[in-house]
Amino acid sequence: MSVDLTGIALRNPVIIASGTGGYIGEVADVLNPSRIGAIVTKSITCEPRDGNPPWRVIDVPLGMINAVGLANVGLEKFLAEKLPEAETVDTVVIGSIAGNSVADYVAVAEAFNAAATLPAVELNVSCPNTDDGLQFGEHPRKLRELLSEIRPVLTRTKMIVKLSPNVGDIVAMAGAAIDCGADALTLMNTLHAMAIDVETRQPRLSRGSGGLSGPAIHYLAVRMVHEVYEGVARDAGVPIIGLGGVMRWPDAAELILAGASAVGMGTALFVNPRLPLKVASGLSRWVDKQGCASVSELVGQVQA
Repeated sequence: MSVDLTGIALRNPVIIASGTGGYIGEVADVLNPSRIGAIVTKSITCEPRDGNPPWRVIDVPLGMINAVGLANVGLEKFLAEKLPEAETVDTVVIGSIAGNSVADYVAVAEAFNAAATLPAVELNVSCPNTDDGLQFGEHPRKLRELLSEIRPVLTRTKMIVKLSPNVGDIVAMAGAAIDCGADALTLMNTLHAMAIDVETRQPRLSRGSGGLSGPAIHYLAVRMVHEVYEGVARDAGVPIIGLGGVMRWPDAAELILAGASAVGMGTALFVNPRLPLKVASGLSRWVDKQGCASVSELVGQVQA
């Protein structure tokens, strides 16, 4: 079940997705971190953020919609109060970075690069640029501008780019990220969505719209992982973290067969925070049943 994720050794391919397991150490309250592959921190911004007012997370059939607004303690407090937990938690910790300007991303990236306990960072590029309002992750030119500034400061740390599905050509976006030095890709972030209370005729989220996640987006994630793997990632040797609606081990297995080297779980933790353990166990039995010596032998092996 061990996985080599762009030179980083994971015990198994199951990763707790950013924003769903707290900062770092909170998951230890409900599961043994040594039984999962990695934890991705909450997305950290330069300055503290309160996020959006409630409601900012709502349940919907087959998933949830959130507009949390990147609530976090900010870089300074994260480094002083949260990051030390990475030294004691018994799994790989990946730092997540967000921001509303290139300078914001670069500042957090520089700080994370200096932290020996973070072997990789995941860039949440689904953030609007304050200069023009365009999301970095939905426009190839914006993505290239961002990554070309971040890559040089990550002299020690691996760069994982978390791509948005809200684009016309996901393969082109993945190619742009790889061209700019991405060591790995995460596919995919949430889909733009909206829910309305039919009695009040008001949006159910305070912000109006948000990001849809959970089983409702799973099969789109499988398709996008497969397209990116076949289109650019396999030949470039860039691993993919598949993310989208994984609730059971067969969901994770689908993403692996589509081309994912590791699998993230997010919405599932809101249902049962111990589900990653069940998924890891199920994947292990599946690998044995497939007659493989390693889960990595099954990456991209869909018989299409």
